[in-house]
Amino acid sequence: MIYASDQGFYMGEHGWFDKRFIYEESLKTPFVIRYPGVIKPGTKVEQLISNIDWAPTVLDLAGAKIPAEIQGKSFLPLLDKNAKANTPWRDAAYYHYYEFPEPHHVSPHFGVRTKRYKLVRFYGGSDSWELFDLEKDPHELKNVYAQKSNEAIVKSLKQQLKTLIVQYKDDEALKLFNTNN
Repeated sequence: MIYASDQGFYMGEHGWFDKRFIYEESLKTPFVIRYPGVIKPGTKVEQLISNIDWAPTVLDLAGAKIPAEIQGKSFLPLLDKNAKANTPWRDAAYYHYYEFPEPHHVSPHFGVRTKRYKLVRFYGGSDSWELFDLEKDPHELKNVYAQKSNEAIVKSLKQQLKTLIVQYKDDEALKLFNTNN
């Protein structure tokens, strides 16, 4: 049995509405699997899973071949306590929201989220960058992008972001990234 839901909807957090922003309240999405004999009850995955990983995981569970054109990766090995420690996995997740201005009036943006940090680039009117240290600021209330002490972190995250943009063939984001980096 699999239970999944849409991502969270803002109820005033960050002063926002809707659900299409990269902030934690709407970035996280419930996904629960019960598979007796295969997945131990209470198993939690701490790695960064993306919604593009859902289809390959379901196909993997069904024993079906995962098509090469699917961008995600099955996280079934992460649910196996014996294989979990040896399973290579991504250390960053990519996000891009681009429908602007219609239908939701959400500022277009793309970004990268790692276990500790989140780097976001807004464009299309409000050209700006945001950086959050999720350990120190889990509610993402203080943008620390401009702090001189974060220059090395920003540089590293921008490289990760560009790598993911290229990996997922997001030509629009790549053009924007290269013109205002």
